[in-house]
Amino acid sequence: MLEQYDLGNLMVLDIETVPQYATHDEVPEHLQELWAAKSQYQRKDETPEAFYGRASIWAEFGKIVCISVGIFLNGKKTGLRVKSFAGHEEKELLMDFSKMLSSQPPSIILCAHNGKEFDFPYICRRMLINGVPFPPHLQIAGKKPWEINHLDTMELWKFGDYKNYTSLNLLTAIFNIPTSKDDIDGSQVGHVYWVENDLPRICTYCQKDVIATAQLIRRYRGEALIAEDCITIVG
Repeated sequence: MLEQYDLGNLMVLDIETVPQYATHDEVPEHLQELWAAKSQYQRKDETPEAFYGRASIWAEFGKIVCISVGIFLNGKKTGLRVKSFAGHEEKELLMDFSKMLSSQPPSIILCAHNGKEFDFPYICRRMLINGVPFPPHLQIAGKKPWEINHLDTMELWKFGDYKNYTSLNLLTAIFNIPTSKDDIDGSQVGHVYWVENDLPRICTYCQKDVIATAQLIRRYRGEALIAEDCITIVG
């Protein structure tokens, strides 16, 4: 599977998001009311205040604090180069990401795990909110599905089956992909950001997801994993 793609033409990405405010009390009153309405079916018996930690899931109430990208390197051995765009000023990191992506060839294919449901639309929504121009690779309005250069490793795993969600952690486990994701999980990112003020830790976590997704692509193609010494993290 995926043998028709040139790995050098793929860009793997992952994003980390947090609630826009540290606590529900800091949310402007009119947005508190809208948050209660937006989340009413998901929070069940929880109060809007108690459920606010999940606000990062929605682009209307969350923000992006890190985007990590990975590019495959061709050589005697396949390599991977990983870079992160991170910061407290969301507009600034989105501008930097947009400029980088705009400088890439139009043939570049964006790939993420659950990217079509989460990463790609979230990035587009936050760019629109922040007034950041879309790079060509995210200009999908009016395009037919087969004209959009986006790959989703979770969608590929479904093989047309839409009944369930399959996590990246589960796929790395069943494909025997070693991971070092033993620090935090997605549910803790907001706490690490707002309480611990540890953005570098979040970047490391995001980079590990990019590496895991890249390794999953290799497994999908029936190829050997990228050697650890062939993976480069750039500042």
